[in-house]
Amino acid sequence: MDQVPAARRTLAVLRLLAASAGPLPASAISRELGLPRSSTYHLLAAMAEDGFVAYVPEERRWGLGVAAFEVGSAYLRHGPLERLARPLLRRLVDRVGEIAQLGVLHGAETLYLLKEQPPRHATLVTDVGVRIPAQLTASGRSMLARLPPAQLRALFPGPLVTRTGRGPATLSALRRELAGDAARGWSAEDGLVTEGFASIAACAFDHTGHPAAAITVTFRRADRPPDAWPALAAPVRAAAASLTTRLTGRPPTDR
Repeated sequence: MDQVPAARRTLAVLRLLAASAGPLPASAISRELGLPRSSTYHLLAAMAEDGFVAYVPEERRWGLGVAAFEVGSAYLRHGPLERLARPLLRRLVDRVGEIAQLGVLHGAETLYLLKEQPPRHATLVTDVGVRIPAQLTASGRSMLARLPPAQLRALFPGPLVTRTGRGPATLSALRRELAGDAARGWSAEDGLVTEGFASIAACAFDHTGHPAAAITVTFRRADRPPDAWPALAAPVRAAAASLTTRLTGRPPTDR
């Protein structure tokens, strides 16, 4: 039975270091996790033997080790996010009859990982593997709306770019739009990526309540006027909530 608490403490250390901006002193790890200092040092030493943490003697701090990187790389090879999301996207396409996509934040850009679409549907510029400035996409906005102000500021230190000459030009303007998105639980863009097309997106969250990915539907604006968007947003939000559950995540607690 003792192995289970030890395993949980090991995972807690890995999660804490992964969420940190850099290596941490053992005292900080002990304090954040509520562990005795002696137990923390023993745990870190054991994890270091297996390469999951590394000690930086000049700074007297602990960071993630090579073994943790290997696990992260294996995660990417297995593609669990795409595997978990694909059936949700397919069901969403069947329900709404529009293109559905899965996107993640890659720095200040939206990176599209999956796309499902009905037969004989128009091809979009936002194909799998394409990166587009996050503030222009509904999926990017839905994730940006849940980032801390300091992180948002770091992502956009200068003027904001556009594709069609529309969209927020400054960080303050973007923040105002994102506040509204966070309040209603979904984001939209109207012709910011492709003229004549609009998109609606909702965010899925990881176990810390941090944005993990976003599910988007894209449609011809002429087919769905803005007053119909809230009804379309409902199944998109439901799909994102299902992805959160599949990721063993949780919504943020600030709502």
